[in-house]
Amino acid sequence: MTLESLDDPLSGLAPLLQVRPVLDDLCEFGGRWASPHAAAGGPGWAYFHIVTRGECELESPGHAPLGLQAGDVLLLPHGDPHVMRARPGTAGIPTGTSKAYRNAIRHRASLGVEPDTEIICGRLQFEAAGESLLIAALPDRILLRGPGGPDAARTRLLLEAIRDELDADAAGAAAIATHLASALFVMMLRAHLGADGASGGLLRLLGHRPTARAVLAMLREPARPWTLDELAARAATSRATLVRAFRAAAGCPPLAFLTDLRLGLARRQLLRGTSAAQVAAEVGYQSESALSRAMHRHHGLRPGELRRAGEAAAGPQRPFGNALA
Repeated sequence: MTLESLDDPLSGLAPLLQVRPVLDDLCEFGGRWASPHAAAGGPGWAYFHIVTRGECELESPGHAPLGLQAGDVLLLPHGDPHVMRARPGTAGIPTGTSKAYRNAIRHRASLGVEPDTEIICGRLQFEAAGESLLIAALPDRILLRGPGGPDAARTRLLLEAIRDELDADAAGAAAIATHLASALFVMMLRAHLGADGASGGLLRLLGHRPTARAVLAMLREPARPWTLDELAARAATSRATLVRAFRAAAGCPPLAFLTDLRLGLARRQLLRGTSAAQVAAEVGYQSESALSRAMHRHHGLRPGELRRAGEAAAGPQRPFGNALA
């Protein structure tokens, strides 16, 4: 599919995101249970939870508790710390859990209590450079309501397929379930982009075909020396119309947005430890010094400072997941 013929901005964006779902836990809980999750750690990681049976509640800093029920799919795009717990008013004493591994998936179950809630828990890793602006524009929570939602039937089919694969424990089950989870993520983005009140300049740009075409062209070739005429041609609209649309959605003209995009991509690559010379070439700056001046002007930091910050943040790798409280 070429950008010139692109009629579906989200389908064009999805391969640029290169989302890699990781299924971690199949949880079967009962009684008064709580499952805390620390910050996912590192740029580009998000949490997701799929409720396949029962009810539960999400608690996260700065937000009111969020009730979840069977069929709901929750995404925490920024990997924020949170607690999944039994619904309020659940009787009994706090329960411990057993843990066992089956087909690369950790199965966790409450001890001594009949389970009434089942949750598939995992993470998303956004691997492509182009995702940073999109993910930054997403809210702290995205919820795809299963029962009664516009995609309820499709959501139910995907959830049943994921659950069946994990339950069957057949060869390749984890890989199949992972691809199905990736499809769920794209459905969540579609629901969010189509929702009333979806905020963020980039989301608004992606929500309209002409501006989405221009943005996708930038994301595909950030190093290209784009002109306003070329972007208008990709968007199949006039220069003046494209400028007005960008100003209305993002508060800046297309070429200023391109500068922000390039520097956002450069910042991400530098935090990953890529050399400044390589980053400069990849995002469209003619020299390392030109990139350094632009980074300092926009972010107040030089490339070397960002690389050192990324190395310090990486630190030793830690295992994912926490024991139940």
